[in-house]
Amino acid sequence: MSQTPHQTPQIAAPADEQDLPDGARHVARLLAGMGHDQSIVLLPATGKTSAEAAAGLGCEVAQIAKSIIFRRAADDTPVLVIASGVNRVDEKKVAAQVGALARADAKFVKEKTGYSIGGVSPIGHVVSPVTLIDEDLLKLASLWAAAGHPHAVFNLTPKQLVAMTGAPVVDVALRD
Repeated sequence: MSQTPHQTPQIAAPADEQDLPDGARHVARLLAGMGHDQSIVLLPATGKTSAEAAAGLGCEVAQIAKSIIFRRAADDTPVLVIASGVNRVDEKKVAAQVGALARADAKFVKEKTGYSIGGVSPIGHVVSPVTLIDEDLLKLASLWAAAGHPHAVFNLTPKQLVAMTGAPVVDVALRD
């Protein structure tokens, strides 16, 4: 987000549940059922990329817990990798954990998760995915994850992310 010296970033604010898009309302209900005390936040601009989401939230890109969906080649099971916004996912490392991967197009993502690309939440999927959490996320105090819509996010700790998903924490980052 480029700014002139006279502009200030538009930081997102918590939203009332009735003002949320359907996917975000679904995530809000799931979070409430888990006893999560943080509100869904609607970004003033899209959060489809980690950089866009971080700019809208006024946080570091690393704090964005991005959800990336792959398709396991053997059985078409969705594979969800929740990675730090600064990391590129090493598909070879993921495949070593879950089996060979194939391309997951937008239709596959929507059918298997119930969410569109850019808004895939770590919880509440149509088909339960095989999930892996990037170990780099556990180095941070606070994270932001997609909440079922490209403009919707919620705040949580790495410990809460692990508890919500029940997923193993592994090295998935592409290292130079």
